[in-house]
Amino acid sequence: MLIVSIILEATVAVIAVLAARQGRPYLYGLAFTFAAYVLYDLARLLQWPVEGALLSGLFLLATITALVAVWALYWEGHKS
Repeated sequence: MLIVSIILEATVAVIAVLAARQGRPYLYGLAFTFAAYVLYDLARLLQWPVEGALLSGLFLLATITALVAVWALYWEGHKS
């Protein structure tokens, strides 16, 4: 199940980068968020000796970038 999650998260990150390159740069935030999820899940899968504080900080940063990206998506829809 974890491997499937990693594949799906990586796919979302790649699609977000592709969309960001087409004139929606705030989607890099979603790409970063899902890349962070991939890193976290890889650390769990491969049992990397990573401190909890580092992963917590990474998740906080990922959540903030996702919030900014979603906020920009919201405002993009209200421009008209």
